Amino acid sequence: MTLDAAAWAALALSLRVAVWATLLGVPLSIWVAWLLARRDFRGKTLVSALVHLPLVMPPVVTGYILLSLFSPAAPVGAALETVGITLAFKWTGAVLAAVVMGFPLMVRAMRLAFEAVDPRLEEAAATLGASRAEVFLRVTLPLIAPGILAGAVMGFAKAMGEFGATITFVANIPGETQTLPIAIWTALQIPGGEAQATALALLSCVVALGAVFASELLARRVAARIGDRA
Repeated sequence: MTLDAAAWAALALSLRVAVWATLLGVPLSIWVAWLLARRDFRGKTLVSALVHLPLVMPPVVTGYILLSLFSPAAPVGAALETVGITLAFKWTGAVLAAVVMGFPLMVRAMRLAFEAVDPRLEEAAATLGASRAEVFLRVTLPLIAPGILAGAVMGFAKAMGEFGATITFVANIPGETQTLPIAIWTALQIPGGEAQATALALLSCVVALGAVFASELLARRVAARIGDRA
């Protein structure tokens, strides 16, 4: 069971897309999770529903919406092209699709972490003279670190496995947008391609297992450091 150059290229592209999707998605997820966990505002239910919409909507529909918004013929896509940003049928579009599809999972994990923090700890820090930013950075953020890690791993894993929205938005272009899931699907369309598909599937499992294993180790270290400080 061997992998050809196209398979390794698909793996490299999947890793690149997943890393970028995680790096871009985590900061926005932290902010949205904090907003939903700690603030009451008009339209909060609608915002929460929109955040979680990709979880219940067919991925193909999400990809079609992205294509309708960001294709070169669409107003948003045309505006981005004027500043040199092209998303449709490019690997950068695969990153956007991965961010959108993984965003609800990241927000959910981080929101639960925010809600688990005792507000009295933050109030105690504030009474000692810490500003709101200092309370967030030195008290809240360390306490929710395991939740951030869990959300990041979920986003990374989702990005590695994303298929429907990606193939609809950026198509199947070897070397440009053909990620591991798309490469597996492509192999299955070719007579005799089952062996290649099996090898790619095993490779995906190894990468996903490695990400979860690394996350568990990091979460334990973070939890141990928080315990030492307590």
